[in-house]
Amino acid sequence: MSTAELPKAVDGPLTFIDDRLGSTTFMKRNLKKVFPDHWSFMLGEIALYSFIILLLTGTFLTLWFKPSMTDVIYHGSYVKLDGVKMSEAYQSTLNITFDVRGGLLMRQIHHWAAILFMAAIMAHMLRVFFTGAYRKPRELNWLIGLGLFTLGLLEGLFGYSLPDDALSGAGLRITAGVIQSIPLVGSYIMFFLFGGEYPGQDIIPRFFTLHILLIPGIILALVTAHMMIMWHQKHTAMPSKDQAETHVVGYPFYPVFMAKTGAYFLFTFGVISLLATFAQINPIWMFGPYDPAAISAGSQPDFYMGFLEGSLRMMPNWETNLWGYTIPWNVLIPALVPLGLVMTGAGLFPFVERWVTGDQRYHHVNDRPRNAPTRTAIGMTGVVFYGVLWLAGGNDIIAYKFDVSLYATTWFFRVAIFAGPILAFIITKRICLGLQRSDAATMAHGYESGTIKMMPNGEFIEVHKEPEEEQKAVILSKEEPKPSLPARDENGIPAPATKGLLGHVRARLNRAWHIDNITVEEGHGHEAEGADRELSKGH
Repeated sequence: MSTAELPKAVDGPLTFIDDRLGSTTFMKRNLKKVFPDHWSFMLGEIALYSFIILLLTGTFLTLWFKPSMTDVIYHGSYVKLDGVKMSEAYQSTLNITFDVRGGLLMRQIHHWAAILFMAAIMAHMLRVFFTGAYRKPRELNWLIGLGLFTLGLLEGLFGYSLPDDALSGAGLRITAGVIQSIPLVGSYIMFFLFGGEYPGQDIIPRFFTLHILLIPGIILALVTAHMMIMWHQKHTAMPSKDQAETHVVGYPFYPVFMAKTGAYFLFTFGVISLLATFAQINPIWMFGPYDPAAISAGSQPDFYMGFLEGSLRMMPNWETNLWGYTIPWNVLIPALVPLGLVMTGAGLFPFVERWVTGDQRYHHVNDRPRNAPTRTAIGMTGVVFYGVLWLAGGNDIIAYKFDVSLYATTWFFRVAIFAGPILAFIITKRICLGLQRSDAATMAHGYESGTIKMMPNGEFIEVHKEPEEEQKAVILSKEEPKPSLPARDENGIPAPATKGLLGHVRARLNRAWHIDNITVEEGHGHEAEGADRELSKGH
């Protein structure tokens, strides 16, 4: 639906608004804006809906929470902690849990929404990366997404530190140690943040201000910018028969998309509410108030912080003493390097890819991951790198549950953090190329129908069926590989793009990017050759 007559459900409200504001042109143009339909696009919507739920439940919790580290003696409904000294922050959290009507449910909805928010952002970013949806002209939105993920990590850290229970206090102690490990300025930053020696009296009030005011405000601004840019640039679309770079195929914003997105919000809220009702999370009354002198085994952060925990656990005990100063590499490297590699690499990747491939085109139709084997392999390298770090964060739990040595698990992860990503790159690329060959064979001879036919000479063969038009369109959506950058022009003079050391590196990376693409010249037997020609003719 694009320029056809508006339905009555749309035309009526627009007429009402135009009679009073004179804004029909603007409203009509935007209410009939088309949104493509694909299940993976809902991942970003889930993140948005979770954030809305976080704002609503967070407002409720703020009314009763007291961000104070002043010591009090507890005499509340939870009799097992009666007479125990604790901070006002922990006491107010217990009161919300046991004395405020619906308080425990709201706490759990808030926590589960935070978990789903981070999980949805991660899944959405992976979808964008593997389909190439970050390419020109959407690099800015990709950077905004990375900023939202980073702010989500900080917001989660500050949020689960607020109750001042034993578990969050252990995480806060790690945070203080990481800050102190920064050379030269670490101790000054730590004293500034905590207001003196750890734990001080100021960290909970300061985290509260950051958690409910500053960071949510920045996230809200970035989400708004993200949506406005997406609205202006139009949503990317998945390959289909009618889809093209020049137009979008889908449903109008009003009433179809609005009805669907409203239903999705209710589904998301319902799932989070069910989790909060039946799946216990963060039972702070079982942990007790924070005591800097006490620690418990099996402490685990929320899943999205697990990779930082894992990097700390697997790092060898390396330190350097210079001129009376100690540089604790065993804390500094795990805290800064993994996150720096992942976030810096992801932020630079759209620009590096464009520089390596020389592709300056606009991209409004997504790639199938199999059709960009190098990109997909790099993405899986990052996923495995993150996954190994995440698993290493539970090395003590793994050692206990499987009755193996803690040191054995630590050394396994130290080896896996290097070997795992390399194997992931190689295996993923081979799988992508195998899938491309399968597509080529489908175009040449159709797909296996499962029907066995006996020939007149007694031979049995399987009948192949012609792929349908939609399947053909998806397969033929594969972009024809751009030729490698020429090292020299027709006169034997080095090409401008490959001059100097940087140009030489670019030329080598360009060849590595395209070296394994499925082409006619490679030859995969008679079956694949015909399909390769079909793939070429598709453009």
